[in-house]
Amino acid sequence: MSVSGKKEFDVKQILRLRWRWFSHPSQGSPNTGSCLQQEGYEHRGTPVQGRLKNHSWDRNGLKKGNSPVHHNILTPVPGPAPTHQRVLQNWHQQNVIAHLQANEDTSKAAPEENLLKEACVLQLREDTIENLLAAACLLQLTQVIDVCCNFLIKQLHPSNCLGIRSFGDAQGCVELQNVAHKYTMEHFIDVVKNQEFLLLPANEISKLLCSDDINVPDEETIFHALMQWVGHDAQNRQRDLAKLLSYIRLPLLSPQLLADLENSSMFTDDLECQKLLMEAMKYHLLPERRSMLQSPRTKPRKSTVGALYAVGGMDAAKGTTTIEKYDLRTNSWIHIGTMSGRRLQFGVAVVDNKLYVVGGRDGLKTLNTVECFNPVTKTWIVMPPMSTHRHGLGVATLEGPMYAVGGHDGWSYLNTVERWDPDGRQWNYVASMSTPRSTVGVVALNNKLYAIGGRDGSSCLKSMEYFDPHTNKWSLCAPMSKRRGGVGVATHNGYLYVVGGHDAPAPNHCSRLSDCVERYEPKSDSWSTVAPLSVPRDAVAVCPLGDKLYVVGGYDGHTYLNTVESYDAQKDEWKEEVPVNIGRAGACVVVVKLH
Repeated sequence: MSVSGKKEFDVKQILRLRWRWFSHPSQGSPNTGSCLQQEGYEHRGTPVQGRLKNHSWDRNGLKKGNSPVHHNILTPVPGPAPTHQRVLQNWHQQNVIAHLQANEDTSKAAPEENLLKEACVLQLREDTIENLLAAACLLQLTQVIDVCCNFLIKQLHPSNCLGIRSFGDAQGCVELQNVAHKYTMEHFIDVVKNQEFLLLPANEISKLLCSDDINVPDEETIFHALMQWVGHDAQNRQRDLAKLLSYIRLPLLSPQLLADLENSSMFTDDLECQKLLMEAMKYHLLPERRSMLQSPRTKPRKSTVGALYAVGGMDAAKGTTTIEKYDLRTNSWIHIGTMSGRRLQFGVAVVDNKLYVVGGRDGLKTLNTVECFNPVTKTWIVMPPMSTHRHGLGVATLEGPMYAVGGHDGWSYLNTVERWDPDGRQWNYVASMSTPRSTVGVVALNNKLYAIGGRDGSSCLKSMEYFDPHTNKWSLCAPMSKRRGGVGVATHNGYLYVVGGHDAPAPNHCSRLSDCVERYEPKSDSWSTVAPLSVPRDAVAVCPLGDKLYVVGGYDGHTYLNTVESYDAQKDEWKEEVPVNIGRAGACVVVVKLH
């Protein structure tokens, strides 16, 4: 196994450990009665030969009171198992222990104390570290094990992490194995370029391929890595192809690649491979049935789904400007940026992996301004403004362009809609909705733009209508079962979901906040109720990530919530997730894929 590290690694690095030397005269001869003890850890199971003597060995560069130690100082006396003898002899022969340096003048110690305090210097080298760790594990020398494991962890590299992971597993060093495994997952793209990956046995390849934690931009990267491994020894590895291919999320590959694979000689003669390819093609050919075609192979890996960005919202300080990012792989929210100024009841859309923040109000006036945030450079640029000032609007992208729908201009409720033209860099009006809507939910599904619920000035709405960009017309759909303003909306697996909200305008004392969740199926133009939220949430943000639907924040009537829930459609249940750092209602949450 290669454990070669980075270029800056110094193979002569010295790590110091403290030891104590205990003498046991009752065991017989002074030459057979000692054992070695680490400070804080006593190992009494292995007696060793020799007793330290105080000499002045100037030729060895040791001051008076220091003790040179011959390599056989750790050679076991007759009696221990041959395995122990071989391990210890190998330990000495590899020149691992350089010398013992006394901490005090032991010549003044009384013989009856039988205690000499020493400091042992271990010289850790790449060519001896495996033998040292193996011996330490066999003898259960905990501190030596920790030092060796830390040494190997610091030397992790794409060229050696698989070998270190395997070695940690063989020695029972769980932490070393786990750290090396995480390193492999994180640097998978570089790991597969090295010889260690090509030489892995099939069972080790399967452990990698079945993981959700591999850090790759897309599923095709993992597929090509598997094909590279098979091609390294195609004659012997062809028999493992079907089993290993079952760990690839084939339905998530592009239709073009799947079509090429169907005619590949590597797959045509394997019935199991053909079945897997057929499953993937069916997923692409029947998008309306994808909700019924779910399997472990349709679940995207964590690194391929992007990250959630929660932007702004109302908080206890009357409006936060912060942007938080949620990474599914690390399962954590981190602060990623700040808006240039306060905005409430605004909209956000993602175009070319950049966040466009549209309209809203700053506490004094309604805005028509638009700003663009680059999550890579963390910089903002000002974009051309909308023609109409809008807060409480809905924003979404449909077939490329971005739409700003409805809202309130500070005087009246709006039914007008604007579309951003990226080529002309300007906003243009398209057909207006049939009904004015503020605090409206807007989302794109199946090449149509849906406007759901909201308020029209007198009541909350349960109606929904959709816009067809090819006919420039709005059409009504089946209404929801409940009136909803401040509703959260999102699409997932071909369905449209509406979450939470309130059923009457705020001045109405009879207004109730909702925990109800409804799902719309476009094909049948019908609604159904699914599992409710754990708590009512008004002005809640909803967004799909991976194979789940996430709701973030909201207002429960008393508190601006920082809690997050995820919905599993297969189980029809909600699960509590890691909370955002700042409680917020009316935030905009979107997914950005930066790979």
